[in-house]
Amino acid sequence: MDFRTKIEIPQSGLQISHKSRILMFGSCFIENVGRLLIGNKFKANLNPFGVLYNPQSISQALQLLVNEPVFTVDDIFEYKGLYHSFFHHSSFSHSDKEKCLAQINRKLKHASDDLRQADVLFITFGTAYVFRNKESGEVVGNCHKLPADYFDRYRLNVGDIVEDWSNLLKQLKGINPSLQVVFTVSPIRHLKDGAHDNQLGKSVLLLAIDELCRSDKSLHYFPSYEIVLDELRDYRFYNEDMVHPNSVAVRYIWERLAATYMHNETHLIIDEWRKILLALNHRPLNADSEEYKLFLRQTLLKLKVFNEKYPYICCEGEISDIENRI
Repeated sequence: MDFRTKIEIPQSGLQISHKSRILMFGSCFIENVGRLLIGNKFKANLNPFGVLYNPQSISQALQLLVNEPVFTVDDIFEYKGLYHSFFHHSSFSHSDKEKCLAQINRKLKHASDDLRQADVLFITFGTAYVFRNKESGEVVGNCHKLPADYFDRYRLNVGDIVEDWSNLLKQLKGINPSLQVVFTVSPIRHLKDGAHDNQLGKSVLLLAIDELCRSDKSLHYFPSYEIVLDELRDYRFYNEDMVHPNSVAVRYIWERLAATYMHNETHLIIDEWRKILLALNHRPLNADSEEYKLFLRQTLLKLKVFNEKYPYICCEGEISDIENRI
């Protein structure tokens, strides 16, 4: 007997390889999956605005990449000694306004270029609830701990999300006609809203994505939400907060995603790289021993052979690091 419900995922026509250019936006859940992609040597630009949770904030960020503006001092604000952007996560905040702007503009330019060349855009919606700045009337990506009375909080509806994203997707196709988009819904529960409201919010996201995907074959849905909530329905797959999926759950979702979108050749490359990565992460008892120096030279040789075999995978950083250690 099979004592679990396995989520069946139809084989996708979308294929992702190490040659694919990937851009990723969304909640902290996409951070976990994105780090696994990057750690396995995929070309992925992960959250160039930092973590964003709701569909409208992600849409606004992508719209900025389409328009390619330059942020100025008029686009940031100071609060409690730090400069912030309402479009960005607090990881962009800085006590020096010039450094804050420099990081914002550097990542914006890089991500804008990547959007125009990307093969795949991953989008993870975390919540349908948004905060609207009362002064500007704009939905913010992050409140930066400003007083609650600065904002109106409400839940987006399905129609609003579909209309906003339908218009955005037309613009994205205009600058990158071959772009494929994969939507997911974060399995992380927003229990501050209460269990019922969390379910209602997730339902809004699921219905909106379903309506969008039915309109265009280049739009795809990956059921990470269903995998965690139904297939892995046990608290042993959560962190101590009982809200965030733990590393075991994230690894399982990664395996299901790889099985859905990756060819056999890509899996073989991942396996090859994993062996090299284990060697790169090895820390000896005596870093000055001849035995360890020999180990490093052997690892460097394997790394160079790997790089010659797959020249489209960048290994310059790893090669440089080992050469410096030798």
